[in-house]
Amino acid sequence: MIHPSPTIRAVDLASEAECARIDAFVEGQAEGTPFHRTGWLLAGAKGCGQQAHYLIAERDGAIVGVLPLSEIRSPLFGAAMVSTGFGVDGGVLGEGVEALADAAWALANERGIDSVELRGGPVPGGWTADADSYLGFVRPIAADDEAEMKAVPRKQRAELRKALAQDLEVVTGRDPRMLAEHYHIYAESVRNLGTPVFPAKLFREAMARLDADILTVRHRGRAVASVLNLYHRGTVYPYWGGGTHEARGLRANDLMYFALMRHARERGCHSFDFGRSKVGTGAAAFKKNWGFEGRPLVYASRSVDGPRAINPLNPKYAMMIAVWKRLPLRVAKAVGPLVARGLG
Repeated sequence: MIHPSPTIRAVDLASEAECARIDAFVEGQAEGTPFHRTGWLLAGAKGCGQQAHYLIAERDGAIVGVLPLSEIRSPLFGAAMVSTGFGVDGGVLGEGVEALADAAWALANERGIDSVELRGGPVPGGWTADADSYLGFVRPIAADDEAEMKAVPRKQRAELRKALAQDLEVVTGRDPRMLAEHYHIYAESVRNLGTPVFPAKLFREAMARLDADILTVRHRGRAVASVLNLYHRGTVYPYWGGGTHEARGLRANDLMYFALMRHARERGCHSFDFGRSKVGTGAAAFKKNWGFEGRPLVYASRSVDGPRAINPLNPKYAMMIAVWKRLPLRVAKAVGPLVARGLG
């Protein structure tokens, strides 16, 4: 049976009913992610001051496809329409790939933007595909701690056993104190990597709008590692995580991820999505050491003068990164959000 082409329209995100319809559709799609949910899009808009748009494809009054879009504007990195901003996925989900992509391009042009980025999903015809920059790392959560330990390669397993022998406490929760504690640790961690930290409001909005919690590792009462986690369709996404300088010697990050696997299992999760990492980086090697096999993530773009150049591996950012690493933390926390909100 040949179905008629779906109709495409932009949704009023102020309508709770429309948002509920979209989220129900996303929940029912095997390829759906937290980054397709309206809560994620609105968290980015409210937390970073960017404009949110949501395109849907409908047939006979039913949603058959969706495309969330974040309008990212930055004096440093230029403007782009991104699906989805501040996420690692969120491209076209469901039917109407070409029509939704065309509508996104038309919307971008209408808004004076000449670049559109789709993170994941099918690649529309004529768009540029990039399958060489990023790897995604996902594997099943084992049945119990013993099986989980066996799933970790031998070298990393030895490090994990040392972490388990440390005097460390693991706590989970959603309260504002834990969120503030997490943000301080995360800000220190990304500052040490030479990366601007996102606004604290983005973290608060994500916690308020999504199924999320925080897992923190403490040493003698002081938090040394912490991660903000998203949950969707039985998968846990440790999304924003980091550790203090002290965490490395205590192997607190190792304990943090192992404890999260246990916590997610107890919540009924079956998969652990370790997120994306750039090809050839230490972060990718770290995840491989945990027994995760990287798979290429395919991103698509369409632009007039080429996509935005925001890859931190680009040599032109080397000086900026080196300077950022030396900033006092209070300065990095004050200035970082002004820069990071434009990265998307």
